Amino acid sequence: MKNILITGGTGFVGRHLSKHLTAQGNEIYILTRSDRKTKEKSIHYVKWMNGQQPELPSIDAVINLAGESINGRWTDEKKKAILNSRLKVTEELLQLVAKMQEKPAVWVNASAIGYYGTSKTDIFTEQTTKHGNDFLAEVVKAWETKASEAETHGCRTVFTRFGLILGRDGGVLPQLSFPYRFFAGGTVGSGVQWVSWVHVEDVAQLIKESIEKEQYAGPVNVTAPNPVTMKEFGQVTGDVMHRPHWLPVPSIAFKLLFGEMSMLILKGQQVLPEKALDAGYTFKYPHLKGALHDLLQ
Repeated sequence: MKNILITGGTGFVGRHLSKHLTAQGNEIYILTRSDRKTKEKSIHYVKWMNGQQPELPSIDAVINLAGESINGRWTDEKKKAILNSRLKVTEELLQLVAKMQEKPAVWVNASAIGYYGTSKTDIFTEQTTKHGNDFLAEVVKAWETKASEAETHGCRTVFTRFGLILGRDGGVLPQLSFPYRFFAGGTVGSGVQWVSWVHVEDVAQLIKESIEKEQYAGPVNVTAPNPVTMKEFGQVTGDVMHRPHWLPVPSIAFKLLFGEMSMLILKGQQVLPEKALDAGYTFKYPHLKGALHDLLQ
């Protein structure tokens, strides 16, 4: 049993992760800015404001998931909030750890495959050191750089670079599958762009593995081992939902709707989870069809 401290624990990934970790017998302490209560005996909400030192037991692991959602149009104000929220919470969390008498053994920081930039031809693994030059790549680099300061406290530091996370209650799947419910689904954009996806259950398990296994350090790609093109993603979605895949969504329409954020869907990148596979991790959902059967049936 471990005492695990989480920021961003009430978000999409945080909820699934807390449930997964408590099922394994761990005690979860979720830092929050407001008063919260739960009926779960192993989940504890800890109020944390203005740099005050919250009352906590000895913490074995820190998981930092907090940050402004990237969903929505990326206005200048939104971009500033996306970056600054991540850096601010991480800095405050570093100060909290600095004051702990017993330091956590491991710090797992949320990150994103956006680090690599976009490409229709390149294959990215954790061995790829060159980062992209777009907004999201710069955010990820700055966030990882700040989080790496946890190493000065003796924490093994892991950057879980999430792909497009699929779940019933969050992530990109509700939006991407929505048109198919009305028989209006089809390829988004060119269709040749890569979708490096991952089921939320594998996200939770890979974070747990990152806590427990010392071979996880530095960047860890949290993506399924079998990425697909956007065209294939749509075709499998239609097949699983028993709906036609026929009405394409032009890139220009997607850009008008989502602005710069549309790059996440229209450009994409092929990212492989080399570290997880080398560590012997077996994905529960290695193939898209199995994942969508679980989530859409």
